[in-house]
Amino acid sequence: MASNTVRAGTVLPVAAARWVMWAFVIVNAAIVEGLFLSAGSGKNDVLTVAKFFGLNAALLMLFQLLLVARLPWLDRRIGMDRLTVWHRWVGFTLLWTVLTHATLVVLGFAILDDTSMAKTFVALSGVPASLLGMGAAATILVIGVVSSRPLRRRLRYEVWHGLHTLLYVALGLAFVHQLLETTTFTSSAFAKAYWWFLWLFAFGALLTGRVVMPLWRNAYHRFRVAAVVPESGDVVSVYVTGRHLDKLPAQAGQFCIWRFPGHQHWWLANPFSLSAAPGGMGLRLTAKAVGDTSAGLRELPVGSRVFVEGPYGAFTSLHRSRPGALLIAGGVGITPVRAMLEEQTTGDTVVLYRVRSEADAVLLDEVRHLVALRGGRLHLLTGRTGEGGTPPPFGPDSLHRLVPDVTERDVYVCGPPAMTAAVLAGLRALRVPARQVHAEKFGMA
Repeated sequence: MASNTVRAGTVLPVAAARWVMWAFVIVNAAIVEGLFLSAGSGKNDVLTVAKFFGLNAALLMLFQLLLVARLPWLDRRIGMDRLTVWHRWVGFTLLWTVLTHATLVVLGFAILDDTSMAKTFVALSGVPASLLGMGAAATILVIGVVSSRPLRRRLRYEVWHGLHTLLYVALGLAFVHQLLETTTFTSSAFAKAYWWFLWLFAFGALLTGRVVMPLWRNAYHRFRVAAVVPESGDVVSVYVTGRHLDKLPAQAGQFCIWRFPGHQHWWLANPFSLSAAPGGMGLRLTAKAVGDTSAGLRELPVGSRVFVEGPYGAFTSLHRSRPGALLIAGGVGITPVRAMLEEQTTGDTVVLYRVRSEADAVLLDEVRHLVALRGGRLHLLTGRTGEGGTPPPFGPDSLHRLVPDVTERDVYVCGPPAMTAAVLAGLRALRVPARQVHAEKFGMA
């Protein structure tokens, strides 16, 4: 369970994590540039520049691995959503860096041999080290194309994710490619030790976070469905039990990635927030039927096996910096807020719950009970936006009217993207300090 310690005047965990990441990037970038300068120039100026881009491409690949390794220390402080966004932008930077490196290599050897780039390309494809590099570059290009927004929106997540795993093939090819290039891996004893350490560290972190830890946790806790409870016509809660759940490092506000292999295909997975504070007795998720996985939750047999990845996310009280809290939820986004209310023990709490009608308010009775138990205030905001000439519910005027001291509170926001964007815009207009605003997208990509 996370504490409600208020960190006023101190460095927040998210800021500390970002400083650590920047320090990691700067230190390793400096080492790589130093290795580049100490290794000497290439056979001509073009090949020297190509080597520069190749070394930096290797560093970007390793950073890519660490961003998606789901390291608990980073995930709890920065959040999977932000790490995934950074992974995306680093990925496109990697794509252009690799293409630049490959183009310059072909151009450099074409100049050296006084021949065309086409003939040089064919000749290089007969060299094992170069062929592996070409394979890695081609794979990264394919991943970049399918990850572009127009194509990504047209692909099911499972299809896109399957294609995206080709990145690991590209990394394997790139590793062997670099291993065979004596000018980078064996230019000095330090260079060899450095690159081996960095590759092993990155691959080790990925395997630990994405494979070893989930398998170990599921073998240790043995998660099972304890009960399935309909909350409304299209919302259901699933209660999950297991062994030694008091040792599961879960916090209110976090989410897990859930699979139900005995009931649905193993590759079907969804991120659902914990809708109750994890107290060691069991876990609960509450979901709305919007896809194949969530729609089938009503039919889960009691006692069936559950495969759980996580918990993940930085939407927790770890980031509290003010005594008072404002929790804003929209629709089924109330689930992590409801869990945080159960954990909340200090400070004044206000909840804004946005739904079309009271009948759509999931877990409303539980939220009302928890808010009353803690002496807080609940505002149920119903109706359509702009209906009857009323001002937007999350505009700066409305927020200030409902919560006059909003600038003195930590604000947690969870809801549909449009609602979240409106809330964040309203908070910026009211000049609520960024360190007091916490919003997270609960998703896998």
